[in-house]
Amino acid sequence: MRFWIFFVFFFSLNGAIAQSAVDRIDLHILESLAAKRTVQQTKVMRIVSDANNYVNAAIPAGLFIAGVIDNNKGMRQNAAYIASSTATTALLNFALKKIFKRPRPFIVHINFNAVYEPTSYSFPSGHTSASFSTATALSRAYPKWYVIAPSFIWAGTVGYSRMYLGVHNPSDVAAGAILGAGTAFGMSFMRP
Repeated sequence: MRFWIFFVFFFSLNGAIAQSAVDRIDLHILESLAAKRTVQQTKVMRIVSDANNYVNAAIPAGLFIAGVIDNNKGMRQNAAYIASSTATTALLNFALKKIFKRPRPFIVHINFNAVYEPTSYSFPSGHTSASFSTATALSRAYPKWYVIAPSFIWAGTVGYSRMYLGVHNPSDVAAGAILGAGTAFGMSFMRP
């Protein structure tokens, strides 16, 4: 019995130490980004961040409409794959936020100023997970460089915008990217 108490205590302590190290790295990166904010860059990052949900909805909707107009069953299936991947990612993201309940960086570090202050939990980044899910699914459906490059540039910019605006830690963004890409790979069975 003592062994298990020691085991749980040891790994809990190591987990707390590891989390503390991640928090320090996260804060260092966020402070570095915040120190270099400009009014113009902040406007651009806010536009990118705010446009994300519209982009994630427009891509499968556009593919579906084009598939209907062209009577292209494969395009309609790809639209369903991309939409399902992003929707599943959103559900998983919501569940993970409720499980981990990680506060936003501006709540944990009271001297850190975010551009604005969302009220939901921080981990993982929902914007990032959705953009990487859409980018990964779109790239798997249409594996051409002119689809892949802009898709992942967009997704990366969304993730960066979340850190730049101070609303997510870098570790939230990294987890969101992994979640989104992983979900798109997991939903590959829907591809034509």
